[in-house]
Amino acid sequence: MQIDNNQLLRFTTAGSVDDGKSTLIGRLLYDSKAIFEDQLEAVTTTSKRKGHKGIDLALFTDGLRDEREQGITIDVAYRYFTTPKRKFIIADTPGHIQYTRNMVTGASTANVAIILIDARHGVLEQTKRHAFIASLLQIPHVIVCINKMDLVNYSEEIYNKINIQFEEFSSKLYAKDIRFIPISALDGDNVVNRSKHMDWYQGAPLLNTLENLHISSDINKIDARFPVQTVLRPQRDGFMDYRGYAGRVASGIFRPGDKVTVMPSGFTATIKSIDTYEGSLKEAYAPMSVSISLENDIDVSRGDMIVKTTNQPKAVQEFDTMLCWLNNNSASPKAKYTILHTSNEQKAMIKDVMYKIDINTYRREEKDKNLKMNDIARVKIRTTRPLMVDEYRDNRVTGSFILIDHTTHETVAAGMIL
Repeated sequence: MQIDNNQLLRFTTAGSVDDGKSTLIGRLLYDSKAIFEDQLEAVTTTSKRKGHKGIDLALFTDGLRDEREQGITIDVAYRYFTTPKRKFIIADTPGHIQYTRNMVTGASTANVAIILIDARHGVLEQTKRHAFIASLLQIPHVIVCINKMDLVNYSEEIYNKINIQFEEFSSKLYAKDIRFIPISALDGDNVVNRSKHMDWYQGAPLLNTLENLHISSDINKIDARFPVQTVLRPQRDGFMDYRGYAGRVASGIFRPGDKVTVMPSGFTATIKSIDTYEGSLKEAYAPMSVSISLENDIDVSRGDMIVKTTNQPKAVQEFDTMLCWLNNNSASPKAKYTILHTSNEQKAMIKDVMYKIDINTYRREEKDKNLKMNDIARVKIRTTRPLMVDEYRDNRVTGSFILIDHTTHETVAAGMIL
């Protein structure tokens, strides 16, 4: 299968504390030659100061001072690297239960979730919690890396036992593609290079798996959605009468000549051209940023959505959502918030908290209605004007939103529309 060399893959790492997430990413960066010389020098110096014989690979991602002192990850650390086959963005997320919000943030745009399991300990409660969040966020691909195989004598029996443990509980979750790889992040076994100690494993190393993973079908190509971010009126030579609607294609494919409808107004038109800085295009698809001009001169503004006339999202003012509360302050009953959905911004209210989810046991808590930081709950939202939405499972862009406290301007929650 041909892989687009410019194709971007986003992946997130998750696991219990000390399972080796930061070390794994450090090994990926180090063995794939994606470390700058000054970074290497700084980490080498820090490693020597801390008494390590070699390089402490975890320091490549543990950028905050508190993280380096405690040896843990407490924020989402983003790293970027490129191989001849693909570009990557890594979100290294915390393992502690009090940082659930950070994992939700880091994983919200991921194509792949890498869940680490310590081979000595097997599947823990935090493993289940991270798998549940990956399922909740509809991450299409899950790679379970059973780490520290060097500490269990590279045992195939232990590897197979953990596979069975994980599959037993993950069968209840939404996960289309789950793969297992036995690794030693510290020594590099099956991370970039195939392990000499685990001949019984016939699969590809982690980096090879990431490079060749088919992600093109992860994007919704059926439901054409184009949230308008701004109106372009250049009014200069060659563009005196040009009126374009700029934004990023959320899903689907648009072509000149397509019959489209502008929501929420319901006006219909035909696409005249699809333009970029480099010139006009024959088609546009997610996640391209383009300007669309229409044959008809109709009223379109920021927050509107251009869709195919034959395939329209729902226009709703009240809907159910799975909400992750991100703020230190609890949610106020019936309080007003600003909701940001694609490019549409308006006022909204949490009408009802139906139940909270215990992410360790997956049980519903229906009596406790108080939303605190890191809580995940099913709630009912009401907005002042209709939003053009799809279900999150069908479209992760038009099916998600954030809530903002309009007094402090802090982002307080992230939601997935059901």
